[in-house]
Amino acid sequence: MPAACSFSRPFRPFSAARQRGRKALPLVLIAAALALGGAVWWQQRSTPSTTAARGPGGFGGPGGPFGGPPGAGGGQAQPVSVGLVQRRDMPVLVSAIGTMNARATAVVRTKVAGELTALHLREGQEVKAGQLLAQIDPRSYQASVDQLQGSLQRDQALLKNAELDLQRYQQLQAQDSIAGQQVDTQAALVRQYQGQVAADQAQLANARLQLSYTRITAPIAGRLGLRNADLGNVLNPSDAAGLVSIAQVRPIDALFAVPEAHLPALRARRAQGAAVPVQLWDKDNKTLLAQGEVSAIDNAVDVATGTVKIKAAFANEDGQLYANQFVNVRLQLDLLAQALTVPAAALQNNAVYVVQDDGTVTQRRLRTLAVDGERVAVQGDLPEGAQVVTDGLDRLREGAKVQVIDAQAAADKAAQAAQQASARRAEVMKNLTPEQREKLAKMGPEERKAFMRSLRSAPAAAPAAAH
Repeated sequence: MPAACSFSRPFRPFSAARQRGRKALPLVLIAAALALGGAVWWQQRSTPSTTAARGPGGFGGPGGPFGGPPGAGGGQAQPVSVGLVQRRDMPVLVSAIGTMNARATAVVRTKVAGELTALHLREGQEVKAGQLLAQIDPRSYQASVDQLQGSLQRDQALLKNAELDLQRYQQLQAQDSIAGQQVDTQAALVRQYQGQVAADQAQLANARLQLSYTRITAPIAGRLGLRNADLGNVLNPSDAAGLVSIAQVRPIDALFAVPEAHLPALRARRAQGAAVPVQLWDKDNKTLLAQGEVSAIDNAVDVATGTVKIKAAFANEDGQLYANQFVNVRLQLDLLAQALTVPAAALQNNAVYVVQDDGTVTQRRLRTLAVDGERVAVQGDLPEGAQVVTDGLDRLREGAKVQVIDAQAAADKAAQAAQQASARRAEVMKNLTPEQREKLAKMGPEERKAFMRSLRSAPAAAPAAAH
């Protein structure tokens, strides 16, 4: 019995606590409902700032932390630049790297030894074949010519006298007044003098030739290089460097190599008698230097590179091309008439984004046919005159909304803003005192910016203080 009484006592406080809990439950539910309503109200109030911070798509939309890329969905339109799809004649080009080769080169050397007494050339000038370039001291060679001229005159006089004697002897022989042997001896003497005169004439011609070599002339027409001798130097025919070099650059040739896969098409065009056009561009592929045509194809393929050498001729009337100059070559193998073309910047992975009438973009797969600078000939389902995106491709996907902007107008606006900022900065600098200028020169970049901002805001703050 006492054990039963002790067992029944603990249940009284537990029962009382449960009764108090049942009475407090409605109060807890009311407090939870009020807290939930306050949270919902606060979330609705702060939605614009939260959306702006997390992206136009919120948490799950495009631009949010769990959504797609910004602008890829149906929210904010992405600014893009566009180009037009056009039809035009499109050349099929093969690009290569080439080197200019002079049509002919010559090193001008003296043919006789002597002192250089005159120069009639200017380095880098264009000369004609036979034009006088320099003069060797001719006095010793002129003396040799005079000496041989005297010997020739002497021997000619002896020959004349011997011929007269022979005539007299022949007359006397006819009268049987002289022996025949004496006539034969005189005839032999005449022939001897004739040989001597002929030898004198040859020696004199050689001496005159040597004298003419003292005038150094251009062997070919072309452009002069830098001279290797000065006035007073003694020149010799054995000088390796010579006096100056000449390169014939009008016309001039370009030497380049193309893959052997293009050889059949190239040979077929030349077999038809059609010219194969070639263009030369500068190292940046921005400036056209010259236009010419293929003049020769090598007779063998280089097994190491799988290419064949091509030579193209260029008139070079303006003289812009130099020997050994590096050039970019574009060889035209064919011409696609009225091909469908798009800007090269619009083509990415053989696809373009086309801007539709509703302001969205759709992707079209294309096949590339030829490339010519900033235009690409393509084949595919693409209407002429359509707009294709050229800038902003990385932010797009199928069905994305876009806003077409004028890239040139935006660049002009930015340039105008920069000019205005520069003008304002110059105006502020003009009004600085010498002390302020010295102080500004000692400041760091951040301090200088803060100082300039304070100066620009000072005129606006002054009227406010006056009021």
